[in-house]
Amino acid sequence: MTFAIDFGTSNTVIARWNPLQNAPETLSLPGLSQIQGTNPPLIPSWLYVDSAATGQVVAGQQVGDRGLDQRNDPRFFRCFKRGIGNPIQGYLPLLDDRSVSFEQVGQWFLESLVQGVAAVPLDLDSLVVTVPVDSFESYRHWLGGVFQGLAVGQVRMLDEPTAAALGYGVADRDLLLVVDFGGGTLDLSLVKLQGATTQTKRPLGFILKWGDQSFQNQSGQRIDTAQVLAKVGKNLGGADLDNWIVDHFAQTLSLSPTPLLTRLAERLKIQLSDKSEAQDSYFDDDTFDSYTLRLTRGDLNEIFQQQGLLSQLDQAMAQLLQQARRQGVAAADIDAVLLVGGTVQLPAVQDWVKGYFEADKIRCEKPFEAIAHGALQVAQGIEVKDFLYHSYGIRYWNPRQQRQDWHPIVPAGQAYPMAEPVELVLAASVDSQPSIELILGELGDGSGGREVFFEGGRLVTRALTVTQPLVQVLNGGESKGSLAPLDPPGIPGNDRVRVLFQVDGDRQLRVTVEDLMTLETLVDGQVVAQLT
Repeated sequence: MTFAIDFGTSNTVIARWNPLQNAPETLSLPGLSQIQGTNPPLIPSWLYVDSAATGQVVAGQQVGDRGLDQRNDPRFFRCFKRGIGNPIQGYLPLLDDRSVSFEQVGQWFLESLVQGVAAVPLDLDSLVVTVPVDSFESYRHWLGGVFQGLAVGQVRMLDEPTAAALGYGVADRDLLLVVDFGGGTLDLSLVKLQGATTQTKRPLGFILKWGDQSFQNQSGQRIDTAQVLAKVGKNLGGADLDNWIVDHFAQTLSLSPTPLLTRLAERLKIQLSDKSEAQDSYFDDDTFDSYTLRLTRGDLNEIFQQQGLLSQLDQAMAQLLQQARRQGVAAADIDAVLLVGGTVQLPAVQDWVKGYFEADKIRCEKPFEAIAHGALQVAQGIEVKDFLYHSYGIRYWNPRQQRQDWHPIVPAGQAYPMAEPVELVLAASVDSQPSIELILGELGDGSGGREVFFEGGRLVTRALTVTQPLVQVLNGGESKGSLAPLDPPGIPGNDRVRVLFQVDGDRQLRVTVEDLMTLETLVDGQVVAQLT
């Protein structure tokens, strides 16, 4: 049986393909899913660590049922997805003499979900997991590693925004903009469908091929394709909005930020999606005072204005539309705008979208289920024409700055497989250099990194101002960058090798190295990194 997991920052959705109805179905798992008050049944992305030493944890709704989320307790984790794969992690709690990382918390949570499926019992033969559009390779490797050790026959990965396009089933449209505004990230993805006809009415999209997990068309049908024209990711989500509301009450009512106050802030925000005013009760365990928390939609919009929410959204949209114009696409050419993620239900966000697009183009009827349901569509015959989200470069010594620097070799937006390789001619950097060495890195956007840490019982992300782009080394470490020996050894000042970089259809970076002195090919198409 095929399942899909949309692992979200605030909530997680698990769906399966129902063979009797030939349609996706959202699962309600005992102890994990919220039973009352939510439709569809959502799984809160919460985890409480009973024992870090033995890995005994409580996950999902049972954390709230036991009241484990209502006090400042280092064993309670929420919004931990935001820290997974982040190269800069601040203070992490020490539990049972063990430092617990965000990756470990995420692994325990996903393992609990798989155990919940098995306890129903249901056979989990095939699994599709979705990934954020702007995730670094480290997040994808982590996710693949988690499921590698679980009893799952086949695991595929699919880009979250494109899964949403599949979930809405808009096979008769050509150009789709997916606005994915969840608990942790804002992702905008412009997708061009190819081969879509009103006769097929079949969802189209693309698979992110991962290693050798290439999609095989099992149905015998013609494989349709989709092309990603533009995509923008921003580390902004509903969790940030919740923190802004908490800060508002901390300033106006002199309350201390606590997990319970954060939870109430989220509830007030959700109520204001369809009400003009919301209120809830709050009891301060420290002062033994009780408060009535009131918030109007006008108050919420004022908080958003103070925090610059709309300007941040406008910045992301401007970047996406600029990318689209380079492809010859104007905003008026977009056929449908698909809204997914809990934050898109806020009137302020929907009004923002309507400021760019006509109301009849906007779809928002399944913001929570679209990604998980769309991920299940990968068994229907889908392929990818995509481009690389990140830039990649090689490390070199900058004599002018007297420091190591990075030279870009593959720019963000590069389509793959590449039609022509990128060529570099390199000289030796030291006397009697024994081998050719290339250290490759995944380059950030230069806008600064983010530090993820705990403060006042809540997870906080903070932008960092940096003078150099954030880089994640792909093949660093002892001897990992060494490709081939030089015989005779290299001498500085003379061109010695010609290096050709090529990205294949599976997003693998391949390198060919030719010795200009001996005219020998030292390396021929060797895979040196998996790109995203």
